[in-house]
Amino acid sequence: MDSSHPSMAGVVHEAPGSTVRLRPVAEDDLAMLRRFAVEPGLIGLDWAGFQDAAAPARRFAEDGYLGDRSGGLIVQVEPPDAPVGYLSYLQRESGRAPYWEIGIVLLPEWRGRGLGWRAQALLCDYLFNHTPAQRIQAGTHPENAAEQRSLEKAGFQLEGVLRSCEFRAGAWRDGWLYSRLRDDPSPL
Repeated sequence: MDSSHPSMAGVVHEAPGSTVRLRPVAEDDLAMLRRFAVEPGLIGLDWAGFQDAAAPARRFAEDGYLGDRSGGLIVQVEPPDAPVGYLSYLQRESGRAPYWEIGIVLLPEWRGRGLGWRAQALLCDYLFNHTPAQRIQAGTHPENAAEQRSLEKAGFQLEGVLRSCEFRAGAWRDGWLYSRLRDDPSPL
Protein backbone atom coordinates (compact mmCIF):
# COMPACT_ATOMS: atom_id res chain seq x y z
CA MET A 1 0.00 0.00 0.00
CA ASP A 2 1.32 3.49 -0.78
CA SER A 3 0.16 7.03 -0.05
CA SER A 4 -2.00 6.99 -3.20
CA HIS A 5 -4.04 4.06 -1.81
CA PRO A 6 -7.71 5.11 -1.59
CA SER A 7 -7.98 4.41 2.14
CA MET A 8 -5.06 6.78 2.80
CA ALA A 9 -6.24 9.56 0.47
CA GLY A 10 -8.11 11.46 3.19
CA VAL A 11 -5.34 11.31 5.78
CA VAL A 12 -4.11 14.82 5.06
CA HIS A 13 -4.42 18.14 6.84
CA GLU A 14 -3.42 21.33 5.13
CA ALA A 15 -2.48 24.41 7.11
CA PRO A 16 -0.87 27.65 6.00
CA GLY A 17 2.67 26.84 4.88
CA SER A 18 2.55 23.05 5.25
CA THR A 19 0.54 19.89 4.73
CA VAL A 20 0.65 17.03 7.23
CA ARG A 21 0.10 13.64 5.65
CA LEU A 22 -0.02 10.16 7.16
CA ARG A 23 1.18 7.38 4.92
CA PRO A 24 2.27 3.76 5.18
CA VAL A 25 5.88 3.00 6.11
CA ALA A 26 8.19 2.66 3.09
CA GLU A 27 11.55 0.92 2.97
CA ASP A 28 13.33 4.31 2.95
CA ASP A 29 11.73 5.08 6.36
CA LEU A 30 13.46 2.16 8.08
CA ALA A 31 16.58 4.27 8.73
CA MET A 32 14.52 6.74 10.79
CA LEU A 33 12.81 3.91 12.68
CA ARG A 34 16.21 2.34 13.46
CA ARG A 35 17.37 5.71 14.82
CA PHE A 36 14.41 5.76 17.22
CA ALA A 37 15.55 2.35 18.51
CA VAL A 38 19.22 3.13 19.09
CA GLU A 39 19.78 6.88 19.66
CA PRO A 40 19.43 7.84 23.32
CA GLY A 41 17.26 10.89 23.80
CA LEU A 42 15.97 11.01 20.21
CA ILE A 43 12.45 10.10 21.30
CA GLY A 44 12.51 12.28 24.41
CA LEU A 45 11.06 11.05 27.69
CA ASP A 46 10.01 7.70 26.22
CA TRP A 47 13.58 6.43 25.88
CA ALA A 48 13.54 2.95 27.46
CA GLY A 49 17.07 1.90 26.57
CA PHE A 50 18.53 0.44 23.42
CA GLN A 51 16.16 -1.62 21.31
CA ASP A 52 16.76 -4.13 18.52
CA ALA A 53 17.88 -2.09 15.49
CA ALA A 54 16.84 -4.90 13.13
CA ALA A 55 13.26 -5.00 14.45
CA PRO A 56 11.96 -2.29 12.07
CA ALA A 57 13.12 -4.24 9.00
CA ARG A 58 11.58 -7.47 10.33
CA ARG A 59 8.26 -5.76 11.03
CA PHE A 60 8.30 -4.12 7.60
CA ALA A 61 8.92 -7.49 5.94
CA GLU A 62 6.13 -9.08 8.00
CA ASP A 63 3.25 -6.71 7.21
CA GLY A 64 4.57 -3.29 6.23
CA TYR A 65 3.50 -2.01 9.68
CA LEU A 66 -0.16 -2.44 8.64
CA GLY A 67 -1.30 -5.27 10.89
CA ASP A 68 -4.90 -5.79 11.93
CA ARG A 69 -4.16 -5.31 15.65
CA SER A 70 -1.10 -3.08 15.57
CA GLY A 71 0.73 -0.91 13.13
CA GLY A 72 2.16 2.44 12.36
CA LEU A 73 2.15 5.26 9.87
CA ILE A 74 4.74 7.82 8.86
CA VAL A 75 4.09 11.50 9.56
CA GLN A 76 5.15 13.42 6.47
CA VAL A 77 5.29 17.18 5.96
CA GLU A 78 4.99 18.87 2.58
CA PRO A 79 7.01 20.97 1.90
CA PRO A 80 9.73 19.68 2.14
CA ASP A 81 8.07 16.31 1.36
CA ALA A 82 9.97 14.65 4.21
CA PRO A 83 9.15 12.05 6.86
CA VAL A 84 9.27 13.76 10.25
CA GLY A 85 7.96 11.12 12.63
CA TYR A 86 6.01 7.97 13.31
CA LEU A 87 2.57 7.19 14.76
CA SER A 88 1.78 3.81 16.26
CA TYR A 89 -1.57 2.19 16.98
CA LEU A 90 -2.24 -0.90 19.06
CA GLN A 91 -5.58 -2.61 19.57
CA ARG A 92 -6.48 -3.24 23.19
CA GLU A 93 -9.59 -4.76 24.67
CA SER A 94 -11.78 -4.02 27.66
CA GLY A 95 -14.25 -6.83 28.12
CA ARG A 96 -15.27 -7.48 24.53
CA ALA A 97 -14.93 -3.90 23.37
CA PRO A 98 -11.78 -3.26 21.35
CA TYR A 99 -10.19 0.19 21.40
CA TRP A 100 -6.97 1.73 20.10
CA GLU A 101 -3.97 3.07 21.96
CA ILE A 102 -1.84 5.46 19.94
CA GLY A 103 1.59 7.00 20.31
CA ILE A 104 3.70 9.48 18.39
CA VAL A 105 7.34 10.39 18.04
CA LEU A 106 8.61 13.31 15.98
CA LEU A 107 12.20 14.03 15.13
CA PRO A 108 13.42 16.79 17.49
CA GLU A 109 13.83 19.41 14.77
CA TRP A 110 10.12 19.08 13.88
CA ARG A 111 8.68 19.42 17.38
CA GLY A 112 6.88 22.56 18.51
CA ARG A 113 5.45 23.34 15.03
CA GLY A 114 1.89 22.10 15.51
CA LEU A 115 2.50 18.90 13.54
CA GLY A 116 1.97 16.42 16.38
CA TRP A 117 -1.58 17.38 17.26
CA ARG A 118 -2.60 17.42 13.60
CA ALA A 119 -1.03 13.99 12.99
CA GLN A 120 -2.74 12.51 16.06
CA ALA A 121 -6.10 14.00 15.06
CA LEU A 122 -5.67 12.58 11.53
CA LEU A 123 -4.90 9.13 12.94
CA CYS A 124 -8.00 9.25 15.15
CA ASP A 125 -10.19 10.25 12.22
CA TYR A 126 -8.64 7.47 10.13
CA LEU A 127 -9.20 4.81 12.82
CA PHE A 128 -12.78 5.96 13.49
CA ASN A 129 -13.52 5.86 9.74
CA HIS A 130 -12.03 2.42 9.12
CA THR A 131 -12.66 0.47 12.34
CA PRO A 132 -15.68 0.14 14.66
CA ALA A 133 -13.75 1.26 17.76
CA GLN A 134 -15.58 3.62 20.11
CA ARG A 135 -12.46 4.76 21.97
CA ILE A 136 -8.88 5.84 21.26
CA GLN A 137 -6.52 6.48 24.13
CA ALA A 138 -3.04 7.90 24.54
CA GLY A 139 -0.77 8.27 27.52
CA THR A 140 1.86 10.81 28.36
CA HIS A 141 4.11 11.89 31.19
CA PRO A 142 3.04 14.45 33.80
CA GLU A 143 6.10 16.55 32.90
CA ASN A 144 5.40 16.51 29.13
CA ALA A 145 3.32 19.68 28.88
CA ALA A 146 3.84 19.90 25.10
CA GLU A 147 2.26 16.48 24.49
CA GLN A 148 -0.58 17.27 26.90
CA ARG A 149 -1.40 20.38 24.83
CA SER A 150 -1.04 18.36 21.63
CA LEU A 151 -3.48 15.69 22.79
CA GLU A 152 -6.00 18.30 23.92
CA LYS A 153 -5.77 20.10 20.54
CA ALA A 154 -6.27 16.71 18.84
CA GLY A 155 -9.60 16.34 20.68
CA PHE A 156 -8.51 14.19 23.62
CA GLN A 157 -9.67 14.66 27.19
CA LEU A 158 -7.66 13.92 30.31
CA GLU A 159 -9.13 10.94 32.16
CA GLY A 160 -6.74 10.63 35.04
CA VAL A 161 -3.44 9.55 36.52
CA LEU A 162 -2.07 6.03 36.21
CA ARG A 163 0.07 5.62 39.29
CA SER A 164 3.49 3.97 38.92
CA CYS A 165 2.62 2.60 35.48
CA GLU A 166 6.03 2.96 33.84
CA PHE A 167 9.60 2.14 34.78
CA ARG A 168 11.77 4.87 33.25
CA ALA A 169 15.15 6.38 34.10
CA GLY A 170 15.62 4.10 37.11
CA ALA A 171 12.28 4.74 38.83
CA TRP A 172 8.59 3.91 38.66
CA ARG A 173 6.69 6.90 37.31
CA ASP A 174 3.10 8.02 36.93
CA GLY A 175 1.39 8.54 33.59
CA TRP A 176 -1.52 10.61 32.41
CA LEU A 177 -4.27 8.92 30.39
CA TYR A 178 -6.19 10.76 27.68
CA SER A 179 -9.02 9.55 25.45
CA ARG A 180 -11.06 10.57 22.46
CA LEU A 181 -14.40 8.92 21.77
CA ARG A 182 -16.05 8.37 18.42
CA ASP A 183 -18.74 10.97 19.22
CA ASP A 184 -16.23 13.63 20.29
CA PRO A 185 -15.86 16.27 17.59
CA SER A 186 -12.80 16.16 15.36
CA PRO A 187 -10.70 19.33 15.58
CA LEU A 188 -9.88 19.12 11.86
